[in-house]
Amino acid sequence: MLSQFAERACGGRDRIFTPLVVLKAFLFQVLSQDGSCKHAVARVLSERLQSGQSANSINTGPYCKARQRLPRAPLENAVRESGQTLHQRAPSAWGWRGHRVVLADGTTALMPDTLDNQREFPQQGNQQPGLGFPIVRIVALISLGAGAVLDYALGPYQGKGSGESSLFSTLLHTLQPGDLLLADRYYCTYAIMALLVHHGVQGLFQKHAQRKPHWHRGERLGAKDHLIKWAKPPRKPVWMSAQDYLKLPPTLTIRELAVNGIVYVTTLSNPKRYPRRALAEHYRSRWTIELDLRSIKTDMAMERLRCKSPERVRKEIAAHLLAYNLVRANLNRAAQCFEKIPRQLSFKSALQLLNNAASQLLLLSGKALQAFATALLQAMALSPIGRQKRLPQPRAVKRRPKPYPLLTRPRHAACQAIRRPTNSLR
Repeated sequence: MLSQFAERACGGRDRIFTPLVVLKAFLFQVLSQDGSCKHAVARVLSERLQSGQSANSINTGPYCKARQRLPRAPLENAVRESGQTLHQRAPSAWGWRGHRVVLADGTTALMPDTLDNQREFPQQGNQQPGLGFPIVRIVALISLGAGAVLDYALGPYQGKGSGESSLFSTLLHTLQPGDLLLADRYYCTYAIMALLVHHGVQGLFQKHAQRKPHWHRGERLGAKDHLIKWAKPPRKPVWMSAQDYLKLPPTLTIRELAVNGIVYVTTLSNPKRYPRRALAEHYRSRWTIELDLRSIKTDMAMERLRCKSPERVRKEIAAHLLAYNLVRANLNRAAQCFEKIPRQLSFKSALQLLNNAASQLLLLSGKALQAFATALLQAMALSPIGRQKRLPQPRAVKRRPKPYPLLTRPRHAACQAIRRPTNSLR
């Protein structure tokens, strides 16, 4: 994959920071806990010295300029191709009742407060100018079996057409016939359900609590389990054109079911093949994408981006997701070699192993390299996390924040106030 990226990337005159070298340094940068450009340049220096080449400068300027020249399209395509390859090659045992399961959800990330970032990804409207950070909304499709990111979409946090449903509509082409989509209640809309049926994709969602079911209507399949027809709403969603909305069917037959007071909506209408409680139990797997996004944002430090322009921000996000897919690829290989299930192996442990082993891999070759790689995969397979049931937790933290007041004016104004002791820093 790295060689294919080098072929697609445009060449440069820099003999040290070639597209392939920059990509590898970029991936090591987002995988490391430090995450700085200095760390990436030091990694390049270490590789060159170990391979007998001349030392490069420790100055980060050439690397940053080379990373700026790095084309974004091949980087984003590498994320999609790597994720979809892992998804398609996943054994059927990693699926559910003959379906490849795909998870969908959205998240956000902050970035430095610059004019360019504010224009592309403005801060939240309730924040005063100079006191907030630009924020980007990310919607991702993640394979439940392989754990890889299949596709993703970016957009501003607020504004017309910036919601999760709008971004998700641009990812529908990624889903293949026979896939089963799990998502939360905000994806349970008529337009999305109709498009899934049109593409031959199955869906399983939790119904919104404000939409009350009427169990006495429709075709009864069992206790609190029936088929019901949804009528097309008169108003189209903001992300769909009027012509496309007219093409949707006037009604849609949907299955509604309830287990332990929670109502689910699905296109899987066969009650014998898909029992009511089996669907409810499988829907618990949807929480996995929350853990995946937490791993990307917390373990890989994507919660606060570093780049100061929108184009570089998009590259930084793509590099994080590509590195995440590469770690998942190693976990999948370890699971297949040692007859494990990748979702029962620790992503954090695999990330730590790869970070610590990266420098050692450069010194080995031949049988020694093969033995080291096998031992590394075995170590990944020996880091299980089990199938833990998620217990209800309060949305609160125990650790208190440090007693620093929040800025209530732009930083440059607060800096000027330091020179005038009579003014408050707040």
